[in-house]
Amino acid sequence: MSDHTSFSGFYKKTLQERHDILKELGAVEIFPKPLTDEVANQMVENYITPYTLPLGVGVNFIINNKEYVVPMVTEEPSVIAAASNGAKRLGNIQAKVLTREIIGQIALTQVNDPQTLAQKIVEDKEKYLMIAQTYCQSMVKRGGGPRDLWVETHIGELDHYVTVYLSMDTKDAMGANAINTVLEGLGDHLQETFHVDPLLCILSNAGDRNLVKAWVEVPFSQLHPNLERAERMALRIAKASEYASIDPLRAVTHNKGVMNGVDAVVVATGNDWRAVEASVHHYISRKGHYQSLTQWTIDQEQKILYGQIELPLPIATVGGTLSVHPTAQWALELLNNPNAKELMEIVASVGLAQNFAALRALVTHGIQKGHMALQARSLAMQVGATVEEVPQVVRALRKQPQMNREVARNILLKLRNNECKH
Repeated sequence: MSDHTSFSGFYKKTLQERHDILKELGAVEIFPKPLTDEVANQMVENYITPYTLPLGVGVNFIINNKEYVVPMVTEEPSVIAAASNGAKRLGNIQAKVLTREIIGQIALTQVNDPQTLAQKIVEDKEKYLMIAQTYCQSMVKRGGGPRDLWVETHIGELDHYVTVYLSMDTKDAMGANAINTVLEGLGDHLQETFHVDPLLCILSNAGDRNLVKAWVEVPFSQLHPNLERAERMALRIAKASEYASIDPLRAVTHNKGVMNGVDAVVVATGNDWRAVEASVHHYISRKGHYQSLTQWTIDQEQKILYGQIELPLPIATVGGTLSVHPTAQWALELLNNPNAKELMEIVASVGLAQNFAALRALVTHGIQKGHMALQARSLAMQVGATVEEVPQVVRALRKQPQMNREVARNILLKLRNNECKH
């Protein structure tokens, strides 16, 4: 795509003008094929009708020196605007997948000597990895397959459990079905060999081996043209980041803001946002307390603000819902058909930009100024304003000391009464 400055004032343009800009930049056709009843009926049980959410695009993103227009699905005002603004201010975001493997577990019960069994399985680790490979030959041929195996014992009130953990490279697929097939096959083998009961054979949504990192270096001068104000802003962002790392109640909202951006891209690309949420919140609690997803620090001498995010992202670019949902396929085309690792890097970068925009707003003019400007549109529509009336209601709402449905309704009634008089 061409220079990202083409998106200057993108939010102010009409819908048709936005479509035209994307077409000029070589983007895919603006309107993907709709989700048909025939396809949707095969996706879920007791299907009735499609449920739609707004799909917008995050702009100004440069990730690993490549420009992206990022599809984002969300119903919350200000999310896409904040992500786009954050991306513009951050500039080139660097990102790298640290590891991409999913984890599964076989919980064995009715074990006479848990420690001895665990030792025997570990000693024959390579043999069991070879057996596991026989249950996913197509994945092995694509360069994936089982990668590691380890064993732990757990003591409960009802039984002693020997748990065999398996990690697996599923390439560009999410891999839930693939690893579950492997686990069930290996579980049967262990049952036959050791006369134990494989209570459950299932993947884990823990993402300890499915990690991506994104980071950025921002000169103070990019934060504000006035250096003194820029330094103050950088310090306040760093303090806000530090505070989120020590107060769990703040960390929850801090991370929710990050996930506003992460989930929006995950949903747009047809991925499982519940798996992502479960994986992320497990990962940031791994040290025994809930903590922040991002870290922002400053180098006072170099006049640089550093930001980084590290999180698990169990997402894919082939298979599952995204292989049959037309809008998910369109979204991946808009991103130039990334592989799974590239998509992880894109999503992490959006989360970092989203967080920066939120912190910047919080430590300067506050979160409500920008949020309520967009919320005014929602209020206008909630009280029944037509497309033509919305801009007038929004302008009047923004002049009021308070914005709520009652105020919006009164403004709309007054507007219509004045029109009737004329």
